[in-house]
Amino acid sequence: MRLDKYLKVSRLIKRRTVANEACDAGRVIVNGKPARASYDVKIGDEVQILLGNREITVEIVSVQETVAKADATALYRVK
Repeated sequence: MRLDKYLKVSRLIKRRTVANEACDAGRVIVNGKPARASYDVKIGDEVQILLGNREITVEIVSVQETVAKADATALYRVK
């Protein structure tokens, strides 16, 4: 699954276009390297998101195309 779509499905970022722009600006780092929106996420990847004053670091636990809002937090583990 593409990184921008994963960020939207997991609800780490609200909209896919915002996720895409964050990737283009170098504000999304995967495994220590800035990642493009087209990066193919895998279980075990460490994703760091820098938005405004917030910095979120998560580890990908599951990759699913669709998920209910209540279950979105099961896709990642906050570090």
